[in-house]
Amino acid sequence: MSETDPNLAPRPAVRYVTIDENNHGQRIDNFLVTFLKGVPKGKIYNLLRKGEIRVNKKRTKPDYRLQSDDVVRIAPIVIAPEAKKPDLSDKLKNEIESRIVYEDKGLLVVNKPSGLAVHGGSGLSFGLVEVVRQMRPQEKFIELVHRLDRDTSGLIMIAKKRSVLKELHTALREKEGVQKTYLALVYGGWPKRKQQVNAPLLKNELKSGERVVKVHTDGKESLTLFKLVRQFEGYSLIECEPITGRTHQIRVHTLHAGYPIVGDDKYSPAEDLKASKALGFKRLCLHATRLVIELNGEKKVFEAPLEDEWQSLMSHTLKALY
Repeated sequence: MSETDPNLAPRPAVRYVTIDENNHGQRIDNFLVTFLKGVPKGKIYNLLRKGEIRVNKKRTKPDYRLQSDDVVRIAPIVIAPEAKKPDLSDKLKNEIESRIVYEDKGLLVVNKPSGLAVHGGSGLSFGLVEVVRQMRPQEKFIELVHRLDRDTSGLIMIAKKRSVLKELHTALREKEGVQKTYLALVYGGWPKRKQQVNAPLLKNELKSGERVVKVHTDGKESLTLFKLVRQFEGYSLIECEPITGRTHQIRVHTLHAGYPIVGDDKYSPAEDLKASKALGFKRLCLHATRLVIELNGEKKVFEAPLEDEWQSLMSHTLKALY
């Protein structure tokens, strides 16, 4: 067979990539992990070490931070074919479109429904971010700013520019410039005087990949502020403001206080779950209702009220005391 045989796969060629604002300031190793999907990290570091990947014709180290207009030369490399993207229904895309609370050139805020994961993985072929990427195919950059548990509903930010992602990540890390407020329906009568839980959280991952979090002295410092909103017979609606951003933080802190969240099948007692399901509460009753951010020196406030079904269940099945 000759090299021009049409049945042969084309040989990979040298590629040149010009860096734009979306990747300005990003480490080259992190850029390559995303750009060369399917190539193991070890192979990428080996290519950098050998000079097979260069920036502006010069060898570079893995921690080099890319600048706009840098030209990255990538030597011929065989890349595993990218997995076929899931074929998402128009119905799902239309629903997410209707749940967009805010959108500009750099940021998108969505009122995520309960039951939809924020990203694919762990047996899931897609999540919210994959849906948005298919909805906005013209966007070069679509990344989650933060996360919500699959069964938690409410406001979540998705960056459309790396500069926005970096600014919001810095604000979240420094606990300044982003304020998140949740509403939770919990079992029992939450006391008015209970206004915070300050308890370290330790994350464990089971063999199945399931994450379980508990209060433990070896855990990371974690603080959540609470406010009683409404009291019902046997239940309470509370406002929650996580100061730190740990996995399952609100869910475990309410449990630690003695008032687990309604519908939480990971942290609530079985008898409580059975009782609330009989009343019609068949989801995790945790909702990201308000988001206040400072972006480019401008304050933005986003709100998403509780869904009608949740509101209706509280109004018609629970006896209000306060």
